[in-house]
Amino acid sequence: MPRGAKRRRKPATSGAASNPARNVFINCPFDEQYSPLFRAAIFAVMDCGFKPRTAMEVDDSSEIRIEKICRIIADCRYGIHDLSRTELDPTTRLPRFNMPLELGIFLGAKRFGDDEQSRKNGLVLDTERYRYQQFISDISGQDIYAHGGQVDRLITAVRNWLKSASRRKSLPGGASITDRFRKFESDLPMLCHKLQISVGEVTYPDFVGLAATWLDEYTAVQRTVSP
Repeated sequence: MPRGAKRRRKPATSGAASNPARNVFINCPFDEQYSPLFRAAIFAVMDCGFKPRTAMEVDDSSEIRIEKICRIIADCRYGIHDLSRTELDPTTRLPRFNMPLELGIFLGAKRFGDDEQSRKNGLVLDTERYRYQQFISDISGQDIYAHGGQVDRLITAVRNWLKSASRRKSLPGGASITDRFRKFESDLPMLCHKLQISVGEVTYPDFVGLAATWLDEYTAVQRTVSP
């Protein structure tokens, strides 16, 4: 059973497209080094009552990857785009361009799409606020938020952006979400043990399902202890 203090809303889970106004496309590195930030972004989106969407949600070898990405982007009003992975791949000695490409698709959908697509709203992240000017200066003029590789800063940036972009009257604060995320991470080995899998075997759908269950239980506990 999860531990902690109050929370106020039921989380959204991942899955098939529903209301685009609840869907948040997460465009970020999927490597092990970035994994803590990726998990934090997913958790923050869910804790704020939105639904995370990524290219990892469906493993269908018959679907061309770029078509899947375009389909998911079309389903999402919101998008988180982390451009922090600019290092050369240690094997190929070449940079990875997937994140800028997907940001470009998102911006193109907003610019040239129908009325729903024109309502898209994106959060662009990097390790440093103005570093992007050295490698993707065409997006100058947009607000870039720096997380410095720190989970708490990324969570706060995601929360504050979702609050502003969605105009929701009430969302939990960044510090509160960070506290819950750390509790969830602490409980994750136990949750995995119940599923008879190791933490290292957790897939994206596994993680979203575990986070949704944990947040549901957290909400239930708080209802029983609230005055």
